[in-house]
Amino acid sequence: MHVPDGFIDAPVSLATGAVAAAAVAVSLRGARRELGGTAPADGLGGERTAPLAGLVAAFVFAVQMLNFPVAAGTSGHLLGGALAAILVGPFTGVLCISVVLLMQAVLFADGGLTALGVNITDMAVVTTLVAYGLFRLLLAVLPRRRSSVTAASFVAALVSVPAAAVAFTLLYALGGTTDVPIGKVFAAMTGVHVLIGIGEAVITALTVGAVLAVRPDLVYGARGLTAPLQLRTSPLRSGTDAALAPDTAPVPDTAPVPDAAPVPAPAKPARSTRRFALAGLLTALALAGVGSYYASASPDGLEKVAHDKGIDSKTEEHAAKDSPLADYQVADITDGRISGGLAGVIGVGATLLVGTGVTWGVVRRRRDRAAAATGTAASETV
Repeated sequence: MHVPDGFIDAPVSLATGAVAAAAVAVSLRGARRELGGTAPADGLGGERTAPLAGLVAAFVFAVQMLNFPVAAGTSGHLLGGALAAILVGPFTGVLCISVVLLMQAVLFADGGLTALGVNITDMAVVTTLVAYGLFRLLLAVLPRRRSSVTAASFVAALVSVPAAAVAFTLLYALGGTTDVPIGKVFAAMTGVHVLIGIGEAVITALTVGAVLAVRPDLVYGARGLTAPLQLRTSPLRSGTDAALAPDTAPVPDTAPVPDAAPVPAPAKPARSTRRFALAGLLTALALAGVGSYYASASPDGLEKVAHDKGIDSKTEEHAAKDSPLADYQVADITDGRISGGLAGVIGVGATLLVGTGVTWGVVRRRRDRAAAATGTAASETV
């Protein structure tokens, strides 16, 4: 659903650019809490959650290269807003998808540069807000178990895609550059993106379910789902215990029993994320480097609708069309399989670096502010 230059006029593009910038600014503030590892049961600190957020961005980039057929002559691909929000939090999810869209526009000429605000608003903000809001609503009424997280992920992802299609239709109604009946655009966009939403839901549920199976502590949306195990001790010994210690006088039933001192729960050791991160990175590289070769070559939902309805009649040439990675091909490499696979690997690496850099900057900012606040409080007490 990458909107190219020329679909939306300049005023609406500027307005959505302002909305996107505001959303990213708000997300940078919100991500400080999500990446801080403040939940008592997660055992994670920002030093380890920041690379994981970058990994989520790289994984979304890789899976977006895998277009899947949804109808005759039409394909779809993951948008990723629901997946990112559930794995790393809604604010961090907006940042992850924004990084993916930026990399695609600048390096691969996918999605217009003047339409970057439109794409971030539609594919990062709308999908994340709709998906995570519905996800939390479903968890509030479903049983508190891991299967509920997977089921809620499926429904949230399914709804988020047609929601993005509706958002695009509204933006096109405000600033479309061609005279096309908006009712036809709405019907075509929502119809095909409901089908794409099914694919999005399957991918999201499978990914969330897989992470829950091996590292449930790394799924932001599952935090607090189950209470940590605590050891309990009884102040009274059972009859069996008394029988095993005959030399000890039994305690009469009428004798007062002193209150037992509470036994603190043992500290939960922090689990390393290195093996998980390495497995995730290798998976992303394999999907982008090898799996992308088998992706559907049919146009995606927006491209198909734009061609059928005449929306693309005023499409402008991409400013990054001469990029050495344009169209997900490496320049001067004639073999399509090698060229596309190498471009995917480069894209995963670049997205991982930028995504980790952004989230690491958020963590550093949070840590510096906390240190400054602590220093100020200490000086005031002195």
